[in-house]
Amino acid sequence: MALTAPTLRVAGRAIPVDLPSVRDPRLHVAGVIITIHVLGQLGLGFAVSVPQILAAILTAALIEVMIALRQSGRLVWPASAMLTGSGVALIFRVLGTEPGDHWSFDGWHLFAVVAGGSLLTKYLFRHRGSPVFNPSNVGLVAGFLILGSDRVEPLDFWWGPTSPELVLAYLVIIGGGIAITRRLDLLAMAGAFWLALVAGLGALAATGQCMTARWSFEPVCGSRLFWVIATSPEVLVFLFFMITDPRTIPGSRRSRVWFAVGIAVASTLLITPQTTEFGAKVALLGGLVLMTGLRPLVTSLAEPRDRAAASDRVGAAISPVLAAAMAMAVFFAGPPSGAPAAPDTTAVPATVDVEVDLGPIPQPTIDPAVGRIDPDLDQAAAMDLAGRLARDLAIEAIAFRDQDAELLSAADFGPRLNEMQQRLRIGVESESIPVSTYTFDSLHVVVSLPQGPQGGAVRGLEGVGTVETVTYDLDGNETGKRSAPFALTFSMENRGNLWHIFHVVPTP
Repeated sequence: MALTAPTLRVAGRAIPVDLPSVRDPRLHVAGVIITIHVLGQLGLGFAVSVPQILAAILTAALIEVMIALRQSGRLVWPASAMLTGSGVALIFRVLGTEPGDHWSFDGWHLFAVVAGGSLLTKYLFRHRGSPVFNPSNVGLVAGFLILGSDRVEPLDFWWGPTSPELVLAYLVIIGGGIAITRRLDLLAMAGAFWLALVAGLGALAATGQCMTARWSFEPVCGSRLFWVIATSPEVLVFLFFMITDPRTIPGSRRSRVWFAVGIAVASTLLITPQTTEFGAKVALLGGLVLMTGLRPLVTSLAEPRDRAAASDRVGAAISPVLAAAMAMAVFFAGPPSGAPAAPDTTAVPATVDVEVDLGPIPQPTIDPAVGRIDPDLDQAAAMDLAGRLARDLAIEAIAFRDQDAELLSAADFGPRLNEMQQRLRIGVESESIPVSTYTFDSLHVVVSLPQGPQGGAVRGLEGVGTVETVTYDLDGNETGKRSAPFALTFSMENRGNLWHIFHVVPTP
């Protein structure tokens, strides 16, 4: 006896309802992605909130349901759309969302827009009845290029030091990925992509390729760059669940393998000019956009008698142009909008011997985020960093008292050096030179991002205390004195084996 499809009555009208099947591989992929979301919330410290995730999934699902209802008169379970939204939420990040802030609504509308736009590409760009692009892939690349790295960023390549949660994430991704791709006869394609990408990364590592990243105190270069990207959980998600979308890849097994190799080559070439993790991650995603966009053109050349419906021809004609334009935007952008170049660390600043009494300096506390990046930074190292900050501030005071602008380079560089030299110049011109002495009540070692997330992380010290400023005339006579509380974050970088102040801002 045939089973009757369930129906839903709305205003007296019976609407057929298509429910999901437990054998649908899309549900299995969704199970893997949702598990990663849960691990990200509970143990991996993902900087994404539950409302942001739901905004992406529900927006894509609602659009899919509305389109299907309009086209077929049926209510369908939006499995593909929810997978698109979930994939967007896994990789998309809005700057300012902190790990552990599980219920933040900050930037939820951006998740909704990117997920909704991703879903719509499935209907706007079609070739022979199938989508041209992987929806979440093309939507993410477009979102990152349009919004820029001063507002959004992709999920990090590096998910943190080894932990039970990270090991479980690897097991879920690899185990689920192998099971699903093997069932769909796509395991060879996934393997071909990874091997080709590893070869390309090896060539980049041999040339000394570097990138800055917010999870590293030093530029990620050479063999470390190779290892981080080649073993990245994000790359594994990409190869198992994004490049293997059955509706946007060639039909034969051999052509799929070559297609995967082409994605790896395109991604490697796009990564080559990048100097930031933002650029490298967008380049990796951009390789798939380029290859899927070119697929209709290759297919049309191979089979001149195009049997596509007239409604598909516009998408098939535009998609190669769109893919090439997006790839060019990634390639020629270098460090994307809002991502400053890595600071010049070749020049060694001047040195000077200054005795600093460490007795009055409080024992610093260490932020947990520091331990994720540098597990070796213990209390002794934190105290040493605090002592070096006190030394640099003492050198600044000497430079001001002696009216010696060049001496400032023994304590500062970058924005802090420019600021202090200008402050000394103004003091000399006004014949009122301020000499500041800092007394700390507390110090807290943090991860500082003085140039933004794409400029790389540095060690920072959040200091609270009192600063006493004595003003002198040009002859060294005291003309005034004042004291004030301060709460400042001092960003420190190692230059020439000496720690110098790079940037100072009020602590939020």
